[in-house]
Amino acid sequence: MISKLCTRLLNICVASLCKAHQLEKAEAVLVDGIRLGYLPSVVTYNTLIAAYCRLDGFDAGYSVIHRMQEAGIRPDVVTYNSLIAGAARHRLLSRALDMFEEMLQRGILPDVCSYNTLMHGFFKSGRPEDASGIFRDIIQANLSPSPATFNIMINGLCKAGYTSNALRLFRNIQRRGFLPELVTYNILIDGLCKSRRLGQARRILKELGESGHIPNAITYTTVMKCCFRSGKFEKGFEIFSEMRSKGYNFDAFAYCTVISALTKMGMTEEANACMWEMAGSGTGLDIVSYNALINLYCKEGKLETAFQLLDKIEKGGLESDEYTHTILVNGLCKAGDIDRALQHLKYMKMRGFQSDLVAYNCLIHGLCKAGQVDYAMKVFEEMELKDSFTYSSMVHGLCKVRRFRVAAKLILSCIREEMKVLSADQRVVLCGLRSSGFKQEARKLRSKLWMAQALAY
Repeated sequence: MISKLCTRLLNICVASLCKAHQLEKAEAVLVDGIRLGYLPSVVTYNTLIAAYCRLDGFDAGYSVIHRMQEAGIRPDVVTYNSLIAGAARHRLLSRALDMFEEMLQRGILPDVCSYNTLMHGFFKSGRPEDASGIFRDIIQANLSPSPATFNIMINGLCKAGYTSNALRLFRNIQRRGFLPELVTYNILIDGLCKSRRLGQARRILKELGESGHIPNAITYTTVMKCCFRSGKFEKGFEIFSEMRSKGYNFDAFAYCTVISALTKMGMTEEANACMWEMAGSGTGLDIVSYNALINLYCKEGKLETAFQLLDKIEKGGLESDEYTHTILVNGLCKAGDIDRALQHLKYMKMRGFQSDLVAYNCLIHGLCKAGQVDYAMKVFEEMELKDSFTYSSMVHGLCKVRRFRVAAKLILSCIREEMKVLSADQRVVLCGLRSSGFKQEARKLRSKLWMAQALAY
């Protein structure tokens, strides 16, 4: 009894340290426990495997199995579920499948969680057909799918663009006696909204109300946002009023959605009133909420108002972030105020912000749009970090002034840096070279692009 109690205490200590990302201390506690005669159990090692997979990668987690074997402890289904999850999290699907096969070879029967994890991994990697195959395997293995199984399937199908299949699955499981949870309804409503099927989303919302479940703020905000995105502002405001009448507490996201819609309709006074209502409602306004408001002002061309709001935020003791200032740089570039955008980038550096890549991308795009391609090229060459969008903006700017050969050199640099060359960039440069009589350069560039694609596979 004492031994079991001590092992349980050891497991609690290891789990707590793993949760706090203190793996070295967890290992030290394990060593001390063994030295004192408190032998670890399969739960101890499973905890370590899950933590290593999450924090250090799949290989680090898998190495723990050898230590289990040396300690005479046999891995169980939880062990392999953690390894499958670790591999799937890093999109190492071949390793996840290897773990599944190894589990079967050891005579350990997979459970629903094993299949769910594999299914989620396939969806995450853009392989919905394989994920659907795993779902069929669950049925053929005579296992009872869990609510999580259906949620993963419906969410994965929606995100892969198969909303009709997700809706069909939803109806099939209802006919078989499955009672969907609130989260299942929310997933389906979100998928229907994103595929612009507002009518069906509202029908599912009505059905949700009749099912005995109580829609939450996420449900209503999802439908409301879809209404606004589709230009059906009146219906969106109806949803907002319904939320109010039912006494829902609005979160910052719901408020920002309404403020955005009001701003798009030119109802600035109402948007400001809603903003102050949000501030006085007790809703915890964080920097994300303020960034949404600053972005709205910049889109409306109200840059001074945006800067005034920034001043108010900082005087109120809330720290702005890189995204706040990137929004402002982008707004200044779109307004054609390049000098002020440059000044603000210098201010960002002075403040010590680490990541200003997106802000510089906005500046290059703004300079190219304003016809200042040489200046954009100078900024481009001085940048330490670049991504595909940096190259894309510069390539399109050069093509706009018919400097196709320079644009082709940039694409070759992009290939050498092992960055993805956007299809639109390839087309505009190749067409430009051909139309300008540089057919040989076009052939060479196309050959290099094909070679890069072949090596990528």
